[in-house]
Amino acid sequence: MLNLKSWLVAIGVSTFGLAAVAADITGAGATFPYPIYAKWAEAYKKETGNGLNYQSIGSSGGIRQIRAKTVTFGATDAPLSADELNKDGMVQFPAIIGGTVPVLNVDGFKPGELRINGTVLADMFMGKITKWNDPKFTALNPGKNLPDQAITVVHRADGSGTTFNWTDYLSSISKEWADTVGRGAAVKWPAASSVGGKGNEGVAANVNRVKGAIGYVEYAYVKKNNMNFMQLLNADGKYVSPDDLTFAAAAAGVDWFSVPGMGVSMVNAKGANSWPVSTASFILMYKDPSDKNLAQEALKFFEWSFKNGKQMAADLDYVALPDTLTRQIRERVWSQIAK
Repeated sequence: MLNLKSWLVAIGVSTFGLAAVAADITGAGATFPYPIYAKWAEAYKKETGNGLNYQSIGSSGGIRQIRAKTVTFGATDAPLSADELNKDGMVQFPAIIGGTVPVLNVDGFKPGELRINGTVLADMFMGKITKWNDPKFTALNPGKNLPDQAITVVHRADGSGTTFNWTDYLSSISKEWADTVGRGAAVKWPAASSVGGKGNEGVAANVNRVKGAIGYVEYAYVKKNNMNFMQLLNADGKYVSPDDLTFAAAAAGVDWFSVPGMGVSMVNAKGANSWPVSTASFILMYKDPSDKNLAQEALKFFEWSFKNGKQMAADLDYVALPDTLTRQIRERVWSQIAK
């Protein structure tokens, strides 16, 4: 049975007919960029009348959907390799930059008041550190009255580019993590006390629900859900907080075309102000799309968003791509998509 919202949507589609449906772009994938894609889509619809139907289902789901050719574009935070792109006949380009953040549910501390480094973070997610008052953690937070409270690790239950980014960082910091768990969109989580959540939304909800929890989410979800986060030690030995400035600092030295498909890892980037778990979110499209008109409409959406969506991105603490990079994407990547 249709609820009222679904009924109204159904009426809208039947009233405006097939022409209106044809103008809507479809995409699916990463939950990491969903807040900004939703914001861009709302503004784009208002200005052009063309809509975007984006399914926030996780990076692995987005890759499956574009490979099944059920959407105009796929979105992933775990970039495909050059071999995968060539095999699938696809191009890949970054659309937005953000950061993954360690979040916690421990009473008595303000956001950013507690500090952590990568090795202690890896030990927590390994299940080697099981209490918030463990000496390794208290040593990083002198003078703080940390509780004798059990740590519950909250992780993604679905295949996730956010997980790829997070485990890429932990692998770069901890040899033990790299050797026993590794990096990937889905991994076998080693901590005995752990719980999964679907999407960034699910992880955020579980961290806020479970006392003593630690998890990882994209920063827009931290702001949206009023979450507590920790400062993180970066490659230059500085403790930094997540925001658009520290994400931009991490992206400043990136040579995007040094890797086929532009799939550059930004974790543990050099720079005194760099956030250590910064990442880009990528778009996947076919070079020879089955619906060339819709593919061009998708490019128009991203073109409009790159030009007009910078302030919207900043408002959500994402980092918009610089104009020089978007020009290169148009010239070197979009030019490969058949019209």
